[in-house]
Formats: sequence, structure tokens, C-alpha cells
Amino acid sequence: MKEKFYISTAIAYTSSKPHIGNTYEIVLADAIARFKRLEGYDVYFQTGTDEHGQKIEEKAKEANINPQEYVDKVALEVRQIWDTMNTSYDKFVRTTNPNHEKVVQKIFKKLYDQGDIYKGKYEGLYCTPCESFFTESQLVDGKCPDCGREVTKASEEAYFFKLSNYADRLVEYIETHPDFIQPESRKNEMINNFIKPGLQDLCVSRTSFSWGIPVEFDSKHVVYVWIDALSNYITFLGYDPDCSSDKFNEYWPCDIHLIGKDILRFHTIYWPIMLMALDLPLPKKIFGHPWMLTGTDKMSKSKGNIVYADDLVNTYGVDAVRYYMLHEMPFANDGTYTDELMVERYNSDLANILGNLVNRTISMAKKYFDNVVPEVDAIEDIDNDLKNVVLSAKDNVKKCMDELRVADAIDAVFEIFRRSNKYIDETMPWALAKEGNTARLKTVIYNLLESIRVGAVLLSPFLPDTSEEIFKQLNTKNNGYDSIDNFDGLDSDIKLNDPSPLFVRIDKSVN
Repeated sequence: MKEKFYISTAIAYTSSKPHIGNTYEIVLADAIARFKRLEGYDVYFQTGTDEHGQKIEEKAKEANINPQEYVDKVALEVRQIWDTMNTSYDKFVRTTNPNHEKVVQKIFKKLYDQGDIYKGKYEGLYCTPCESFFTESQLVDGKCPDCGREVTKASEEAYFFKLSNYADRLVEYIETHPDFIQPESRKNEMINNFIKPGLQDLCVSRTSFSWGIPVEFDSKHVVYVWIDALSNYITFLGYDPDCSSDKFNEYWPCDIHLIGKDILRFHTIYWPIMLMALDLPLPKKIFGHPWMLTGTDKMSKSKGNIVYADDLVNTYGVDAVRYYMLHEMPFANDGTYTDELMVERYNSDLANILGNLVNRTISMAKKYFDNVVPEVDAIEDIDNDLKNVVLSAKDNVKKCMDELRVADAIDAVFEIFRRSNKYIDETMPWALAKEGNTARLKTVIYNLLESIRVGAVLLSPFLPDTSEEIFKQLNTKNNGYDSIDNFDGLDSDIKLNDPSPLFVRIDKSVN
């Protein structure tokens, strides 16, 4: 039996097409999921769309269609972008799914029956885009602290969730589980800024709009976003307050909830308290990733600086965009996108370091050995240095991935390619051929081909199509994780396929 591993992204809100900042999250989750599969885990990878709420009701009205038609259109667009980015999710969920709606109603009723939810009245300041209520003291310059937009006064009957009943238990849990919230800076922010000053009871129903899941026992109320959207992590896995599925019992608790830092509060306070109230285990880790900015600004329609992943793919290709997203986002700080930096990374890393290495090596194998993988013959000390770099990469990549330092993991893979390029300069295969030193030339070419194979195995979670193309050119199916423990995975006498460029340099002046 393989060990289970469950990773989820936040579900994308179906108010508009996702930009590269939103798309980064699914690509990051995909790289983690693919790496865990490579390691041999039974992975369940869930993503999807959040489809209820006042904002969607208003957007549908503006478009002169009903809300279901509106979310159907946007959900399809989201899924198409996730598929364009070659993400390997196992389940794409939608919160308008009838079974999800039914289980959410059961969850709401259970919390109400046990006294965690009560009816009251809300009077406060409301931000429609964020679907959040705030007190006067929480505003920043009189505006929403999350998005900076205007808030409006709101007053309505509502049901509330008694967060305060679980605050002490949550603090104790966070403090005794140091890996629960990552990075560390996010954990301190949640405890000191939100929990310890005192949790206000959470509004969990609305009456001022109708596009939502009806409260089963009070039909003028709809279940508010927190219980509806957050529950997706368990409802689609098979949770039911009456009788949960075997699948739920196998995969829950989730190993990683991957979310944007702007929704950390909801996932590290509201969601764990909901799970405590349902008497369910908490997720093992919640990782609040940074934002991808355009230049130095957050992406917004008003600034006109939104960049879409499918547009970038049309220009640079899927794996080039995946590489940029994964490589250019630091662990804890915001990353940035510019066209200039994209072209620079494409040319320097993908075309020069990786593409040039593979093309040169296979071209030399074709020129000197008629495209046949040679046997190792004359070994020198410098070969061992290359092998040490290549064989140590597996542990280096694993360590980085275990710590969710994905950009560092890619750097560890590219260290193989950098060292291999240096090895070509050091051994000068063309000179060996000219001298007639065939024995030494065989070893050099073999070492380069095997280094590329090992690198392609480790590269596969990040750039799956590129790795597949490398394996095709090497004409090998020996691409498993265990195959890179030793430096002998490419059999001699294999007939290589003809070299073909992986990445063609972009002329900056034309771009």
C-alpha cells in the first residue's frame, strides 16, 4: 500500500478569469503533487471553483444571465487555464455541485444543533469584492484592509459561529504544531494580530442576496462563503456528518492546503475551528504562498497590469511559463513578472543552460558514435566530481521540496546542467576526437548523457513536457525515482534519437 498524500489549492472565485498570480498556485501545487508521485506516494490533488455569493449574483445580473450560467462559463475558463498549464489535478470541484450543497447544509445544521451557531443581527462595514465584514478599527484609511476598496454599512439578520469558544484550543494547537502554518512569519501574524486580541463571532449566513446554499431550516438565509467554500476540502473527499466515505477516511487529514497569503486568516482560523467543532483532525500544514506582482505592483484591472497565463503560453510555451512561475517566486517574499525578465530567464536558463547542453551532447553522440550510447572506458578523477554533483542532487531536491522551497529545488536540478556544461569545457570532447582518444571520449559522452537523464528525472515535476522530450531523445524509459540512485541508468548500445532543440533563443530586439 502506497502512503497517501492529499494536497489542495484554494478554490478559484468565479467572478472573473484567473491571472498569473492565481495560476501560480495551481502550478506550484502541481509541482509538489508530481514530486510526491515521483517519490511513490498515492497522491490526491484537489482544486476547483468557489461559485456562490453576492459578487457573482451582481456580475450575472450585469451580464443579463442567471448566476448558474455565469459560473458555468467562468468555471470552464478556469479549468481550461489549469489544463493549459498541464496540471495533474485528480479532482476539479465546483461548489454548485448538488452533493456538496447537501453536505454543507448538514454541516450547518450540525453546528447549529450543538450550539456553535446561533441567530443574531449583523451591523458593520461590508466589502462586497472580499465578501467580508469589518469593524471600523479594522479598516485601513477607511477602506477594506484586504483589497483597499470602499466598504458600505450593512445591517441584517444573520447566523453566527462562536469562534471564541475555540480560540484557546486553536492557539494551543498552533503553538504545539510548529509546522502547521508556513512560513513562520505568517504564523506569528495570525496569532498576534488576529487570535490573541480576541476573535469576534463569525457571520455565516446572509439574507441580502439569494445566490447561495439555502439554510435548510431557515430558507430566507443562505450559507455564507466560509462554511460553503471552506468545506469543499472535505465534502468532495466524501465527508458526511452522518457517514463519511472510505476515501475520506483514507486521505484526511490533508497534508497541505496551498493558499495565497491574503486568505490565510480564513484557512488558519475559521477553517481549523470549523474542523474542531466537527470533531475532525486538522490539516497537517497550511502554506500561505506569496503573491506574484507585475513589476512592483499587485495585479488589478484598474491598473491595467493583469497578465494571463494562456497569453504567456502562446508566446513562450507551457514549460517556459511553468519554469518562470516556479523559479521566480521566493519562499516567503513576493515575486515579480516582467516581459524582460521572462525573456532573460528563457534565454539564459532554458535555452542556454539546459537546451544547449542537451542539443550539444546528443549531437556529439551522433557525430562521434553514430547516435549510439557508448560504453564507459577510460575514467579520470574529474568524472567523479561530475558524478558526485549529479548523484547528490536527488537528496538536495528532496530536502528543498520537503520544506516547500520549490524555487531552490529547481536550482538544485539546474546545478546538474550547469556542472555538465562545465564538464564539457573541462574535457573538450572535440579535442579528444581530434586526438583519436576514443576510450576517453566514450566515457565523457556517456557521463554527459547519464547526467542529462538524471537531471530529466528530477526536472519532471516542474517541466514535465521538457523531461518527456529529453527521455524521447535519449530513447529511454528508465525515468523512475529509484533509477537515479546510481550513475548507470542509461544502457550502452541504446540508439539515441536525433537531437532536436528544446528551447530556441528569443531575439530580445524582436520581442
